Amino acid sequence: MKKVILTLAMAAGVASFSHAQGVKVGLKGGINLSTYAGDDADGSALKVGPLAGVALNLGINDMLSVQPEVLYSVKGAQDEEDSKFKQNLSYIDIPVLLKFNADGLFFELGPQLGILASAKAKYDDDDMDIKDGFNTVDFGYVAGVGYQLDGGFNLGLRYNGGITNVAKEVEILGDKYQAKVRNSAFQFYVGYMFGGK
Repeated sequence: MKKVILTLAMAAGVASFSHAQGVKVGLKGGINLSTYAGDDADGSALKVGPLAGVALNLGINDMLSVQPEVLYSVKGAQDEEDSKFKQNLSYIDIPVLLKFNADGLFFELGPQLGILASAKAKYDDDDMDIKDGFNTVDFGYVAGVGYQLDGGFNLGLRYNGGITNVAKEVEILGDKYQAKVRNSAFQFYVGYMFGGK
C-alpha cells in the first residue's frame, strides 16, 4: 500500500512540476553556413547544409530553462578556389543549452556533443566516402539569440563552434600528421514549440 501511495504521490509531483514549470517539446529546421577553423583551415570557404531536429524545453522559472536537443546537422566546408569541391560532414548533434528568456527574446548557451554519421567528399555529382579520415565524436559549444512568438513559432541565429579537431591522425611517408581543423558554423533556424510561449 505504501508503494502505491508513494508512486501516486511521485506521479502527481511530476505532473505538477511539468504543468507549473512548462515542459515543452519542439521541432526546428534551418540551414548551416559552415566552414573549418584552425591552423590548417586555409582555403576553406562557407558552404550551406541542412539542419533539423527536436528540442525538449524544461522550465526552471519564467526567465530560465534548460533545453536539450537532438539535431541532424550537415557541416563541413567547400574549397575557396573551386566551389564544386565540398566536404559534407553529417552529424547527430546533441546540445544542452541554458536559455535566458526576456519577453520573447531569448539567449542560449551550452556545450554540444556531435556524433559523425557520415563524411563525403563531393565534386560535381561524384561522391567519395571519407569517414575513415574523421573523428567519430566532436565536442563543441553553442551560443545564440532568438525570438519566441506567442503562438509557438520561434526563430534564431546560433554560432556553433568545435573545440576538438575533426580530422584523425594519419601517417604520411612514415610521419604522423593531424590536420588542425575544427567545425565552425552559423545556424539559422525556424522552430515550433508545442505549448506556446
